[in-house]
Amino acid sequence: MRKRVRVRGRFLDTRPLRGSRSFRDLWIGTSVSQLGGQIANVAVLAQVWDLTGSPVGTGAIGLATGLPMVLFGLLGGTLADTVDRRAVVRATTAGQLLAAAGLCAQALADNRDVLLLLVLVGLGTSCGALGAPARRTFPVRLLPDDQVAAGLALTSVSFQAAMLAGPAAAGLIIAHWDLPAAYAAQAVAMAVSMLAMIRLPALPALRPEGTGAEGGRRRPERGGWRIVLRRPVLWGSMATDLSATLLAMPVALFPLVNEIRFGGNPQTLGLFLSAVAVGGITAGLLSGTVTRRRRGGLVQLSAAGVWGLALACFGLTGQLWPALGCLAVAGAADTVSVVTRSALVQRETPDAYRGRVSSVEHVIGVAGPELGNFRGGLLASATSVSFSLVFGGLSAVLAIAAVAATNAPLRAYRTRSAAAKPTAPGVADAAATTGQAS
Repeated sequence: MRKRVRVRGRFLDTRPLRGSRSFRDLWIGTSVSQLGGQIANVAVLAQVWDLTGSPVGTGAIGLATGLPMVLFGLLGGTLADTVDRRAVVRATTAGQLLAAAGLCAQALADNRDVLLLLVLVGLGTSCGALGAPARRTFPVRLLPDDQVAAGLALTSVSFQAAMLAGPAAAGLIIAHWDLPAAYAAQAVAMAVSMLAMIRLPALPALRPEGTGAEGGRRRPERGGWRIVLRRPVLWGSMATDLSATLLAMPVALFPLVNEIRFGGNPQTLGLFLSAVAVGGITAGLLSGTVTRRRRGGLVQLSAAGVWGLALACFGLTGQLWPALGCLAVAGAADTVSVVTRSALVQRETPDAYRGRVSSVEHVIGVAGPELGNFRGGLLASATSVSFSLVFGGLSAVLAIAAVAATNAPLRAYRTRSAAAKPTAPGVADAAATTGQAS
């Protein structure tokens, strides 16, 4: 029996889905919208490459998405700590639905203006960024503390599954019904997500002590960046993620790698994205070994380093199967890094500040990859695709090593055990402000 428990603990922890209807609704809605988003991402990548035929053009997708993520992600954090978070997510999901409809309309009209396409992409990204900080706070409010990491792992698995199925579905849809159908699939997915958000309970930010009706202030004055920068564990975790994505993100280079090394076969392009997803899903299905570990900081640092090394190796190989293997390793490392970072940030931030801190996490965790894609495209156009990949991967490893060397609290960070979890909300938030490094 004891051996069976240990083996089960290595696999995906599904307690959040079994025990919380609200989290189950959130997970279903998020999973469907992620699938639709992946289908649309492939369609946008294919359409921009068709219109420009340039890695700078595909890299510009990262710019069109990265900048709105920075601007609106930070604003969304303030909203999440001021008004009901469910209302924010409902409104922004409706905006994403409208943007998806716009993408479908421009494809039906046979649009040849890449600027219009990028504007619509930016609009959808802006709406998603505005609601992302509020959405990120949901699992920690809907689940017991000892299930938060498991809930985030389930979300990560659904994202990786969408990365695996989305490109393949996009290829079939585009091949049989062309680009408008791919964008229409995203619109349908956003409609399903909207229905799931309607079922969630109200989730207003919890006010810290002394800021109630008699306290005068509705919310604390400090912003997310200030909170992050004053806590070494938080800024170290986010700096690790930024180092990995800004310096080594490879997606914008996939069409060029495919063109140079594999004859431009569209099926191979889909395999690149699917290989990353296969690695991520594998890591997610074995995430019990990660979500139950208390040394989250050390786990994240190690996983981010593996990500950089795997992508540097991808830049060196000219054979398909070794290239796919490198991408699978990178996908697995990325999943481990994202799950541990997300759990660490949500656990170590008081609820009254979670919206703004989540906005910082969103800007770094999502805008970083998009700006990294833009950087990779520019460097590849100035040098070569191999140099861009290898230099980026090794630079990421060195930057992560510098974070590890200078941030002892992150290296020593330990999560609280379930038995040590405080029961009073005020006590829990007070503990979260101090961290549990040892």
